[in-house]
Amino acid sequence: MQPPKKIKASEAILQMLKRYELFSLQDYKNAIKEIVQEIALLGLWRAKFFDKAAFYGGTALRILHQLDRFSEDLDFSLLKPDLNFDLKNYEKAIQTELQSFGFSASVKKKEKTKHSAIDSAFIKINTIQHLLLIGLPKGINKNIHPGEIIKIRFEVDTSPPSDGATTENTLLLLPYPFSIKTFRKEDLFAGKVHATLCREWKGRVKGRDWYDLVWFVSRNISLNLNYLEQRMRQSGYWNNKQKLTKVDLIKLFDKKIMDLDIKSAKNDIINFIKDSSQINLWSKDFFKEIIRRIKTI
Repeated sequence: MQPPKKIKASEAILQMLKRYELFSLQDYKNAIKEIVQEIALLGLWRAKFFDKAAFYGGTALRILHQLDRFSEDLDFSLLKPDLNFDLKNYEKAIQTELQSFGFSASVKKKEKTKHSAIDSAFIKINTIQHLLLIGLPKGINKNIHPGEIIKIRFEVDTSPPSDGATTENTLLLLPYPFSIKTFRKEDLFAGKVHATLCREWKGRVKGRDWYDLVWFVSRNISLNLNYLEQRMRQSGYWNNKQKLTKVDLIKLFDKKIMDLDIKSAKNDIINFIKDSSQINLWSKDFFKEIIRRIKTI
């Protein structure tokens, strides 16, 4: 299938921009990141990537389920383990798709320095060049360094748990109609809990994970406890011979919350949300209450 003509692509981008309230420079940066993400997903669909993998993580929640915060990375999981999987096979598809919309992007796989089941790549575009492409108003660009780069990380888990999750297809209409394979919300919730409890951030607090937990609970979405257990066993965070229970989950969260730096968590999320009052209630007691409201299946 040939990439769409550039003139049509420009019209599609204008339609995508209509979804955003654009006032500040950060608003424009967030919008262009998300547009690049969605065009990259279209390129992956054309390349049959979703025959092998499913979309998950914060960006999947944002794009597919209207999570009310912006997200930086594209996260995927193979449908079955394949340690020979190579992201280089998809670099050209993403780059070609972005070029067809007028984006001059580099897409390059990150070479591993140690053994890992995660395959990573980065999409990079020049900030000022591409903000001007989408119509950045005069004057806003004065604080952007000419060499500033917008970078989007792209990760694939090549050794996922062999069972526990269910996939489904979701239709996107922009920039053109295409279909994405993803996990059910209950399984996406499990993936988010796994990230919150188990990922190490080298001293940084991922406030975005805690924000997403509140989002799941507030929408009465149940957690697939079995899939969470499979992910935790695989990553070495649950070695107990017994099944993971909700009681166990609350104990694990209470321990995590005990060491949670609330101020750092707020600082992490603040540039990704429109209304900062949403996090005014954040405290250790607040998150303990949220965790106890999780429903499981």
